[in-house]
Amino acid sequence: MPHTLASLVNHTALKLTVLAGEDRLDAPVRWAHASELIDPVPYMEGGELLLITALKLDAEDPETADRYVRRVAEAGVVGLGFAVGVNYEGVPEALVEAARRHHLPLLGVPRRTPFIAISKAVSAAVAADQYRAVTAGFEAQRELTRAALGAEGPAELLARLAAHLDGWAALYDASGAVVAAAPEWAARRAARLAEDVARLRERPAPASSVVSDTDGDDRVELQTLGTGRRARGVLAVGTGAPLGTAERYAVHSAVALLTLTTERSRALQDAEQRLGAAVLKMLLAGEPDHARAVAGRLYGGLLDAPFRMVVAEPVPSDEQPSAGKLPPAPEPGGSPSSGAGAVPVLDALADAMESAAARSGEAVLAVPDAGRLIVLVTDGGAAADACTAFAAAADARLGAATRPRGRTGRTGAGREAEGLAVGLSAPTGPMAAANAYRQAEQALSVARRRGRALVEHEDVAAGSVLPLLADDAVRAFADGLLRALRDHDATGRGDLVASLRAWLARHGQWDAAAADLGVHRHTLRYRMRRVEEILGRSLDDPDVRMELWLALKATSSPVGE
Repeated sequence: MPHTLASLVNHTALKLTVLAGEDRLDAPVRWAHASELIDPVPYMEGGELLLITALKLDAEDPETADRYVRRVAEAGVVGLGFAVGVNYEGVPEALVEAARRHHLPLLGVPRRTPFIAISKAVSAAVAADQYRAVTAGFEAQRELTRAALGAEGPAELLARLAAHLDGWAALYDASGAVVAAAPEWAARRAARLAEDVARLRERPAPASSVVSDTDGDDRVELQTLGTGRRARGVLAVGTGAPLGTAERYAVHSAVALLTLTTERSRALQDAEQRLGAAVLKMLLAGEPDHARAVAGRLYGGLLDAPFRMVVAEPVPSDEQPSAGKLPPAPEPGGSPSSGAGAVPVLDALADAMESAAARSGEAVLAVPDAGRLIVLVTDGGAAADACTAFAAAADARLGAATRPRGRTGRTGAGREAEGLAVGLSAPTGPMAAANAYRQAEQALSVARRRGRALVEHEDVAAGSVLPLLADDAVRAFADGLLRALRDHDATGRGDLVASLRAWLARHGQWDAAAADLGVHRHTLRYRMRRVEEILGRSLDDPDVRMELWLALKATSSPVGE
């Protein structure tokens, strides 16, 4: 601990006496400084013991003494040392009264005690305190390094760090979830900081922030982990007071060790990702046995149970679907057209799924591919749930971002709310992986069309095909197919389009369709022959009837009812 006024007073060699401010002798002394300036305040930093002989100061004048003491006290000077027997035989009473009035400790310095002796005592104490801090910091670094290399890894490191700080510590993964905390109760405290951690993770790494606690009396510092611009994790430490030098050394050591562990784990993840890409390639090529052999223990468990295929891609915010318009899909094998935050949203999705899988002890296979993310997850597992929850949150934020609010138009929701589309296949096994991939792509296409973050293949199969007819290309095809019939009707020589619709709706039943139209069945037969002649197609062909029916449905309303 640094020297205090009390320790200086108790220093037997200095022979200091207390003349005022007896109740404030516990103030730490950062430095001792001698000055004869009438106004030394511009040269003070705070925390000094100011030593004077009153060479230029009229210390016997009450007004002058009061003004001087008030100024130095307001500047943060912790005490005033007055040389007795130099310029004044005793300590002027006006100076003593001013020190008492402004609650500034006043120490009498005997003539035989030079100011340099006091400065040396303070300097030696400061140096000793710094040495203790550095020594304690190095010892903490050694302890934390041993903990990081131990079997328990980050959990033991956090426990040692919390003990050293006399506080608590918590570690967040790349998704912002708490993965370890010490002591155990700190996990609940750390969970309440989720929004602060999320805001910090959006800033380029390295980044840090201090969080004020409204529920307790601890002070929390957050530090990002990782060497890249994107944080791989966050360390939180909570203490009852600002960190001292030794504590700061310990925190910096913990950040360095956790960053090293994180980057080492990331390199391992990259290797696993390359292995996963090979497994996925074999599955999609119809080689499940080879895929199992390569997967080994890492992904073998995933292939032994029903899994789902996830295909996700960014959708730039300026291409969000509206009025049935479909945004263009990325070029095959190319990078997605991306606005701000397009790729990070896939990274965030992968982090959420991988973190959930790690916490539950299940395998997950995630492979970035040409601007997309392809993932194999256990059906009903934590990773699948995390994918659904992430997409639901993205849908909610996107809805808030696009909801009008006064004249501002947008609410400023998070970047992850914009630009996400996910397709989820039905549960399947290794033999049908290629089919699952097609299902996920189909669901992804529907998600893009509908402006939704996630669509499951079961929802597509259970729904109607008619909403899919809202595509501009489908409308163009329908208009082209029916244009000749509409041109014929425009001349007033019949109503071929309405007659065709009624006939198809009645499955080719002449009497029922004629009754719906209010015409004789022979008239309807004549009209259908004219349809065949104009289109050059036979209505006996079921494919022709199907195309005509879908064309009629696609052009019957603005959304293809």
